[in-house]
Amino acid sequence: MTVVCLGAALLTTRPVTAAGAAPRLPSPAASVRAAASVAGGLAYRTATADGGSYTFTGQGLSATPAMSLTLPVVGMASTPDGGGYWMVAGDGGVFSFGDAQFYGSTGGVHLVQPIVGMASTPDGGGYWMVAADGGVFSFGDAQFYGSTGGVHLVQPIVGMASTPDGRGYWMVAADGGVFSFGDAQFY
Repeated sequence: MTVVCLGAALLTTRPVTAAGAAPRLPSPAASVRAAASVAGGLAYRTATADGGSYTFTGQGLSATPAMSLTLPVVGMASTPDGGGYWMVAGDGGVFSFGDAQFYGSTGGVHLVQPIVGMASTPDGGGYWMVAADGGVFSFGDAQFYGSTGGVHLVQPIVGMASTPDGRGYWMVAADGGVFSFGDAQFY
């Protein structure tokens, strides 16, 4: 099996040694940092620290090559139809692929703490990014429902997820603490 890697002006192939086996990552810097489901769970994507992306489906595997980044990729989200995705780096730089539209970023903005994750709206018309201090940044049709940016946290925020209707989100801290905003329920 051969994996075809497509980039803006790059077409290469990478062999995969066993059917269904993950490709060898090019370097230790390419460790997986984020994952997202695709098209209702019919596939999934992983993103590496250096911006490489791997999509796994029942039909095989596709990959995009790594990029030159200021800070590593820390999160990703898929569009609702699975035809695209976003990756976000620690500095808030957002990278759009496929049918994912770019709605803005915090790249070039001074952040108190680095970005650690992202989530997309159900219609794919926007996304949220969350920083380690719980600061939330909304773009496109993503509404701001609150944050922990001004709250002392015992442990930093490490990720976020949106509610199915997009009218809220959860953030999770390194110690397992969960913070809910909008219509996100706390269980």
